[in-house]
Amino acid sequence: MSKDKTKKSTKKPVKKKLAKKKQHKTFKEAFYEKRNKIWDKKRARLKLHHSFRRSYREDYQRELEVPGLLQHAFSTLKIILKNWKLFLPLLIMIVALNIAFVGLLSEETYQTFQSSLKESYKSLEQGELGRVAEAGLLLVSTISTGGLTRGMNEVQQVFMIIFVAITWLITIYFLRHLLAGNKPKFRDGVYNALAPLLSSLLIIALIFIHLIPIFIFIIVYSAAVQTGFLETPLYAFVFWLFSALLILLSCYLLPVSLTALIAVSVPGIYPMTAINATTDLMQGRRTKFIIRLVFLVVFLGVIWVIVMMPIMWLDLFLKSNIGWWADLQAPVASFFLQVMTTFTVIYLTAYVYLFYRRMLDDPN
Repeated sequence: MSKDKTKKSTKKPVKKKLAKKKQHKTFKEAFYEKRNKIWDKKRARLKLHHSFRRSYREDYQRELEVPGLLQHAFSTLKIILKNWKLFLPLLIMIVALNIAFVGLLSEETYQTFQSSLKESYKSLEQGELGRVAEAGLLLVSTISTGGLTRGMNEVQQVFMIIFVAITWLITIYFLRHLLAGNKPKFRDGVYNALAPLLSSLLIIALIFIHLIPIFIFIIVYSAAVQTGFLETPLYAFVFWLFSALLILLSCYLLPVSLTALIAVSVPGIYPMTAINATTDLMQGRRTKFIIRLVFLVVFLGVIWVIVMMPIMWLDLFLKSNIGWWADLQAPVASFFLQVMTTFTVIYLTAYVYLFYRRMLDDPN
């Protein structure tokens, strides 16, 4: 009996030691396996210009077969007009929500657009496209720097950002199903497209961060003009050199965040996953994307001139010739400015999404 007891006592601690060794080995295997997976993902990504080693042109040159600038712009407009039964209710819904929760655009913004579009229309009649581009740049700068949010409190600004995100997601939902050959309904887009709203808001916050260099340029430029800093040639040279670096930095970052805003619209995609995927997708293709964004500014400027100038002239004519119309103070122009702003968001979404799909479908 004593021998059996001693045998049992000697076997028990041996089992414990074996169990401990087995558990420690399993932990090490899991740790190394996880680390290898992380490094495999990093090796699979395209990381160009991330070190001081020379990057050869053959490494980052990636061909992309895309249509011309005009063809891309008109094909985007065509798909919106062809499916107007989907996009018109979306436009009406977003305009109504903006009027209810945010309000119409301020009179100061209306006067700014009125004066700029007048000059642009005169230049367009004379064949000068510079003023037309200036109107488009004014539109983009007004939206990006908060010119449309003057007189709004913080709650109204948050509502406006949320409505932009909703417009973006529903438009992408419609386009994704239309290009797949399906026939989506407006109700399906409203109920099914808003699942990644929080992820989209996080990417929108990232876009604002990427726009900080441009915001700095605008603030510094306004201060330099007021103080006469640019009158000295040397100071002007240093300023424009510094401004060019700031603008290039934003131009380098913005393509990734804009396309990530499309990638994150797929249900189940996390923001960082979308950013990493679009970073690899945009490698070697940023220049083409930026050129198309610049052309989009000019194209939207032309559309704004064509649509808004007759409305503004009609409003001015009625106010100057009809007394009760002037007394009524109907915000007709401000209402159409709101409509055009919503249409601009829808068109921008479709424009970027079609380019994104071209990159995904490209065999290179």
